[in-house]
Amino acid sequence: MAVTVSPVRFEHHSDAIGIGESAPRLSWVVESAPPGWRPVGYEMERRDAGTAAVDGARSVLVEWPFEPLVSRERAEVRVRVTGADGTASPWSEWAAVEAGLLEADDWAAQWVGPLDDTVGSPLVRGVFQVRDVEIARARAYATARGVYELEVNGVRAGDQELAPGWSAYESRLRYQTYDITDALRAGENVLGAWLGDGWWRGYLGWDGRKALYGDQLGVLVQVEIEYADGQGQQVVSGPDWRSGTGPVRAADLYKGEQFDATAYDTAWSTPGVDESGWDGVTVSDLEASILVAPDGPPVRVIETLPVAEVLTLPSGRTLLDFGQNLVGRLRLRVQGAAGETVTLRHAEVLEHGELATEPLRGATATDTYTLRGGAVEEWAPRFTFHGFRYAEVTGWPGDLDPDCIVAEVMHSDLRRTGWFSASDPLVGRLHENIRWGMKGNVLDLPTDCPQRDERLGWTGDLQVFAPTAEFLYDSAGFLVSWLLDLAAEQTRYGGTPTVVPAPVIGYSGPMAAWGDAATIVPWTLYQAHGDLEVLARQFPSMASWVDEVTAAAGADHIWDSGFQYGDWLDPLAPPHRPEAAQTYPEIVATAYFARSARIVADSAALLGRTVEADRYGGLAEKVRAAFRREYVTGAGRLLSDSPTAYALALQFQLLTDSEQRRRAADRLAEIVRDNQYRISTGFVGTPLICDALSANGHLDAAYRLFLQTEGPSWLNTVTLGATTIWERWDSLLPDGTVNPSGMTSFNHYALGAVGDWMHRVVAGLDKAEPGYRRLRIAPQPPRRGLIDASARLRTPYGEASTAWSLAGGELRLSVTVPVGVTAEVVLPSGAVHDVEHGTHEWSEPFEVDPLVRAVVTVDTILGDIVDDPQAMAVLSGVISKHIPEAAEHMTTGLKGRADLTPRQLVGLLPRPDGVLADFERGFAAVSAGEEIPRDVISPAPE
Repeated sequence: MAVTVSPVRFEHHSDAIGIGESAPRLSWVVESAPPGWRPVGYEMERRDAGTAAVDGARSVLVEWPFEPLVSRERAEVRVRVTGADGTASPWSEWAAVEAGLLEADDWAAQWVGPLDDTVGSPLVRGVFQVRDVEIARARAYATARGVYELEVNGVRAGDQELAPGWSAYESRLRYQTYDITDALRAGENVLGAWLGDGWWRGYLGWDGRKALYGDQLGVLVQVEIEYADGQGQQVVSGPDWRSGTGPVRAADLYKGEQFDATAYDTAWSTPGVDESGWDGVTVSDLEASILVAPDGPPVRVIETLPVAEVLTLPSGRTLLDFGQNLVGRLRLRVQGAAGETVTLRHAEVLEHGELATEPLRGATATDTYTLRGGAVEEWAPRFTFHGFRYAEVTGWPGDLDPDCIVAEVMHSDLRRTGWFSASDPLVGRLHENIRWGMKGNVLDLPTDCPQRDERLGWTGDLQVFAPTAEFLYDSAGFLVSWLLDLAAEQTRYGGTPTVVPAPVIGYSGPMAAWGDAATIVPWTLYQAHGDLEVLARQFPSMASWVDEVTAAAGADHIWDSGFQYGDWLDPLAPPHRPEAAQTYPEIVATAYFARSARIVADSAALLGRTVEADRYGGLAEKVRAAFRREYVTGAGRLLSDSPTAYALALQFQLLTDSEQRRRAADRLAEIVRDNQYRISTGFVGTPLICDALSANGHLDAAYRLFLQTEGPSWLNTVTLGATTIWERWDSLLPDGTVNPSGMTSFNHYALGAVGDWMHRVVAGLDKAEPGYRRLRIAPQPPRRGLIDASARLRTPYGEASTAWSLAGGELRLSVTVPVGVTAEVVLPSGAVHDVEHGTHEWSEPFEVDPLVRAVVTVDTILGDIVDDPQAMAVLSGVISKHIPEAAEHMTTGLKGRADLTPRQLVGLLPRPDGVLADFERGFAAVSAGEEIPRDVISPAPE
C-alpha cells in the first residue's frame, strides 16, 4: 500500500481565503500507508519560497515554517512525509492560503448607509472604473452594521447568508473576503449591497426590544485590484455612493420578510442605471481596530428538502409538511398576476390540526412575496430564517404544485466528522434528532433555539452539549470565534454573562453551569483537537470566571448565594419554575466551582504557568473538601438525594473515598430504579447520569434509562414523532397539545448531550489522549436492548471507526485506526490489546439476557415489578383505570415503596373494588407471555 497525504489545512479554516493569521498552523492527514509504517519527519514546501524539513511525527497544527504572511499575501503550500523505514510519500497537492487585511491601517473605506434610517431594508451602490488590463486578482473586503448581501455588476458575490453574522459587535466585528476577479470588466463597474436589520437593528429577546446595537444600517466595502502589469487599484465605500429603497419592505429575524417584486429593478447593481431617483448616503468613519477576519465558516444553504406531504387544515388552508424540523427558509417558483401576494407562515408542530404558533411567542415567522407578474418567478427571503417543519401557504395563484416549493436548510458550514448507528431504529432516530438539533442551532453562533423570540447564545446549553457537538462536526473555528466573543463580553460587562453576545440579558452575577462555559468549552476543544493555543488564548477568560466565582463563594468555598438556574428543566420542577429542581442549586454551583477550578489548574500546568497551576489546584481541592463537608455523609448520601446531585459528585470526582463512591453510585442506581427508569434530570444532570451509572458498576441501569420509551425519556420523544431534541421532556403533552408553560421549543440541543455517551460508551469510540493521537476503544454492549452499534469519526489524523455485534453467544468487534495513531482496545471481558493503524477484529463470548418470562403475581414486590415493563404496564394501567386522578402520580416512581406488593397496595387505595381482580388477570397474562387484556387496563366504553 502506498503512502498518501492529504492537502494541507490552515488552522481550523475550511476555506483559507482572507484569514486573520499571519503564520497559520498547518495540518494534514496521512491517508494510507503499509502496515507498520510510522511517520518520523516531514518536508514542507512553499511555492517560490523554498522548503523546510523537520524531524518529528507531528501532523496537526504544526507551526508555520516560513516568513509570516503580510496583508493580502497569498501562498501555496504542500507537504510530504518520511517514514521510519526511510521512505517518503509523494508530495500532497498544493493548498492555497491568503491573508486578509491584518492591520487596522490597511482599511481606507468608510461606513455608508441610507439618508433615511427608517427604510426597512435599503440598497446602496457605488460606481467605479476598471482599467482595460488583465486582472490578476481582485478581492472585496466587506462587512455591515446589520446584515448584507454584496453584488458586483448584478452578480452576487459569494454564497454566504446573513453576513457578517452576530458577534460582540462593540469589540469584534467580522469582515468577509470575496474573490471578485471574474466579476469585474474593463470600464464602468458597480458594487451593490442589500442591507437588513439582522441582529444589529432587529428584534432581540422576548421583551419586544430592537436596535440594541444601533438604529442606523451601514455597509463597509473595500476592493483591492491587482493587475497583471503589477499595478494596483483600491476602491472604497464613501461619500460618492448612493442609496435607495429596494423591494424588501421589511425584514426581521423573528418577524420574517416582506418582498414586493413589483418594486424590484433587477438591474439596480449594474452599470448604466439612472441614479436620478437615488439619494446620497450618510458617511461615518471606521474604527478599524474592531474588524477581525472570521475564525469559523460562514452560514450557507447546506441542503434542500422537498415537501413530504400536502395537508388541508381544518380551517381549509394548505399546509406543507417537510417531514423534518429544520432551520432555514422556503424557496418558491411561482407564476401569477402582478400584485398577488403569497403568504408563508412557519411552525414546528401542529396543535388541534393547525399550526402551533403559540410557542413562537413574539416571533410571527411570516414571509410574504408580492409577484411581479408574467413569467415564472423564483424567490427566497434574504434576511430572515425560521425554525419549522410545517409551512402554511395562502394566496398561491392557482393550484399549488408542491414541487414548486423547497425548504433550504441553513447553518454554519461545519464539516461533518461523526457518525453513529445502532440496531434499534428508535436509537438511530434519536441520534439523527441530536444531529438535526445541532444543525438548527449553529447558525453563526451556538443558540438555544431557532424559532421563537430568543435564538440567543446561551452559555449553559453549549457547555453541556460541546462534547457531542465536537464529535458530530468540526466545530473548532466556530467555537473559537464564540469564545473570543465570550472573553470580550466578560471585559465589557465586568463578569461572565449567561448569554453571548450579551446585550439582551446583560450581566446579573455569576451563574453556575452557564458561566462555566468559559472553562469547559475551551477544555473540550483542547481535548478534541489537542490545541494548546485555545487554552493559551482563553486562559485569562477561564481564570477570570473562576476568580468571579471565588469571590461569590466566599471564605468557606460554598457557593450558596445569588440566583441560579440550577438543574434547569428538571421534569419534576413546576412548569413555570424551571429552576426549582429537586437538586439544591448550591450543590450544582459548588460542584461546578470545583470542576472549573480543576480545569484552570490543569490548563495552567499544560501552559507552563506553574504559579497559577498551584494556586488553582489548591483552590480546587479546597472546594472539593468543602463540598464533601457540607453535602455528603460518610456513607456517601447527599443532602439533595437526587440523581443530578449524585451524578455531579461522581462525574466531577468530588468523592475521593472508594467506598463512598460505591455507595453513592448504588444510591443513584436505586433512585433511577425507583423512578421506573424514567428521566428525572434537567440540563445539568442529563449529560452526566448515564456516565455516572455505567462508569460505576451500573451499566444495566444506564441502558434501562437510555432505552426507556415511556416518558419522560429520550426515546419517548422519538415515539411521539420528534425529529429534533425538545427543550422540555414534555414539550408535547400525551394528548397532543403543546406544553402551556409559555416557554417550550421543539429544537433545543441541550438534552441531546447524551450523544457523547452514545459515542464513547455504546459504540466505544473515545480519545485516550487529547486530539486523538491515541484512541481508547472500549464498547460496553448491553445484555439486552441492542445487538449492534457502530461509530466513526474523522479525527485530526484520519478516520477511526468501531463496530460491534452480538450473535450466537459471541461479540464481534471491528476497529479501524488511522495512520500515525495507536489504540488501546478494551473488550467487554476486560482483555486489552494495543494496536497500530489498520483494521483489526476480535471476538469473544458474550451472553445476552435470555428472554425468559418471569412469573409476576399480586404478591411480587413493586421493586421487582418496576424491572418488568409489561408488569409495570399492568400496574399503572389498572390504577389509572380505577382511579384516573392517580394516573399522573404513576410516573413519579416508587419513592421508598419498593417492598410493597400489589396486594398490599390495594388495601391503601380509596376504591379497591375490582382492582385486585384486574391485577391478577393482568399479571397472569404477563407471566404467560400473552397480550394484556384491554379491559384490564382500560375503562369500558361509555
